[in-house]
Amino acid sequence: MKLNIPSEPGCYMFKDSRDKIIYIGKAGNLKKRVGSYFYKNDHDAKTKALIENISDIDYITTDNEKEALLLEDSLIKENQPKYNIMLKDAKSYAYILLTDHEFPRIKISRDKKESGKFFGPFISGEERDYIFNAAAKIFKIRTCKNMPKRPCLRYHMKICSAPCAEKISRKDYLENVENAGHALKGNTKGLKRRLEKKMQYFSENKMFEKAMEKRDQIRAIESLKERQKIVRQKKYNEDIINFIKRENRIFLMVFNIYKGTLVNMQDFSFDFIDGFLEEFLQRYYSENPVPKELILPERVSDALNDYLSEKKGSNVKITLPKIGEKKKLLKLIKKNIETHYFKGMKKTESLKKELGLKNIPHVIECFDISHISGTSTAGSMVQFRHGKPDKTNYRRFKLRTVKKADDYKSLGEVVRRRYRRLIKENREFPDLIIIDGGKGQLGAAVKELKNLSLNIPILSFAKQDDEIFAPGKKDAIILSKDSEALLFITEIIAEAHRFAIKYNKKLRSMKFRK
Repeated sequence: MKLNIPSEPGCYMFKDSRDKIIYIGKAGNLKKRVGSYFYKNDHDAKTKALIENISDIDYITTDNEKEALLLEDSLIKENQPKYNIMLKDAKSYAYILLTDHEFPRIKISRDKKESGKFFGPFISGEERDYIFNAAAKIFKIRTCKNMPKRPCLRYHMKICSAPCAEKISRKDYLENVENAGHALKGNTKGLKRRLEKKMQYFSENKMFEKAMEKRDQIRAIESLKERQKIVRQKKYNEDIINFIKRENRIFLMVFNIYKGTLVNMQDFSFDFIDGFLEEFLQRYYSENPVPKELILPERVSDALNDYLSEKKGSNVKITLPKIGEKKKLLKLIKKNIETHYFKGMKKTESLKKELGLKNIPHVIECFDISHISGTSTAGSMVQFRHGKPDKTNYRRFKLRTVKKADDYKSLGEVVRRRYRRLIKENREFPDLIIIDGGKGQLGAAVKELKNLSLNIPILSFAKQDDEIFAPGKKDAIILSKDSEALLFITEIIAEAHRFAIKYNKKLRSMKFRK
């Protein structure tokens, strides 16, 4: 392919036959970088698939590589190309939010478009709930969606200051909200000092109830501070990032450390592409605060370092440790990746091996239809990611087009709605679909996938006889009773059925209350 592209810095855009942008990249030398796609033969599977789909190439030149990086970031956000790293593929973690109402509310939120101050995200639901409840109780911040006209039970339990009933002034309430924000950020040293002064003031003026309140807040903050502690005394923030490549896929984890305290962990997984680490860092820090120090396993370009420093407003130190404490922290992240991702790898590998799948099914979606005596039909979908349930991606379906009990039509509607939505939102598809049922249910699902022009591996499981059916195979697949793959499929089906029954009961309950 003859490339009429200049040897200048800039961004290049690969387009498919429909003139849709499928990949955006940056380069210090556009001609050399774009040419590498066509003149090299040692590409990974994803890059080969990308090249096969290129029908046209466009480009925008810039004065330098840093400008190219900034332009690339905005172009990726605008176009959401199929082959770029999309951080939405990571789990949707929850944040703690202090809203910007007149009397702010504290709540758990997964939507960063809401207005207010966000803290997190939290990888552990247990840790998030503990911190959320502690902050709400310590500073007596309201949790109600709409402020009632009189104090609720939380006020009488002394865990809310009841701004709804003017039991606290707005000034004092906002001071509590501000203090909660400092505690949630881990900035407790100055907060503790301010609370101690308040406690002393109240005590000297014989306002003993308020003095005791401040004392209790100080004790609670000290307890909160002890959680998720890393013994590293630092006066600045650090992010530590490491990854493992397996089966042409990247499993990456970020530790966010605030002045020596581990305040958050985030994990991401995406297909391997050349230059994935730089692209990830660019995408991640376009949405997240840049720390003073970034500890990495590999070197990155000066242009990226300049981009991060400019975004932060001061120089960002990038460290590639070879020995010592920071090297140990990189190893710790790898250990966490192994624990988090690969604990369930044996299960997914068993499916590939025993069912003859082309790839390891990292993401599995399973559908079930539930009804009782033909009433309150409900559809459910559960998702397993890396061998473990990913409950943030469970979905329920109230049937719209099927009025009577018909498992085949019901299943067809649910499958159609699920994958039509993923197509519309340009989101990732599962590596394997499992249907609870026999040949009929499988046929209904396969028909919908064909209508959507989707080619996703799919099978059904008839649990009565432990029979597995696959498209194009006349006879059922029978696995041995102690097969790891069979046990895993049974686990997935049981979870889908549990989730469907739960929703079915909810629909029936709503029906009886009408």
